[in-house]
Amino acid sequence: MKYRKFVYLLCAIVALAMIAYEHHPEMKANAKDSQSGKLIVSLINAKNEEMGTAVLTETPKGVRIELEAEGLKPGIHAIHFHEYGSCTPPDFMSAGAHFNPGNKKHGLKNPMGPHAGDMVNIFADSHGRVKTVLFNSMVTLQEGKPNSLRDADGSALIIHERGDDQTTDPSGNSGARILCGVIK
Repeated sequence: MKYRKFVYLLCAIVALAMIAYEHHPEMKANAKDSQSGKLIVSLINAKNEEMGTAVLTETPKGVRIELEAEGLKPGIHAIHFHEYGSCTPPDFMSAGAHFNPGNKKHGLKNPMGPHAGDMVNIFADSHGRVKTVLFNSMVTLQEGKPNSLRDADGSALIIHERGDDQTTDPSGNSGARILCGVIK
């Protein structure tokens, strides 16, 4: 009987340690969880404040993005993968252009596109929060592939101030870069 209580206590301690590790803010930024294959990306604003996270997961047909963010204007916002793993505030221009290893034109509706980093728009609620799941079949987290977000210089996930019109090259008239997260 004492052995069973000890096992339960040990399991509870391990579970608490795992929860503390998963929710520790310094452990989140650009951390790869090798057991689950998830990459957790911290999203910062122009003041270098963490405003959300994106959990990227490799799937057989692309990358799943589980997104939670706040501090946005209510309404539609563009979200793209950008070519460099750099998020220098306040404008995040260090992230470069959209991730585009195929040298295509911008926009999911563009007949000569899209960029591999182009995705559907997201919606921020009346409090400026977004919680959604996206999927991008044009990219991978597998290193060494031409469409990998984890190439030598990494990439970035950017949320823009406005929605993407999905046709205008090179950026869909999506406006300024509001939130940025480094992917390495």
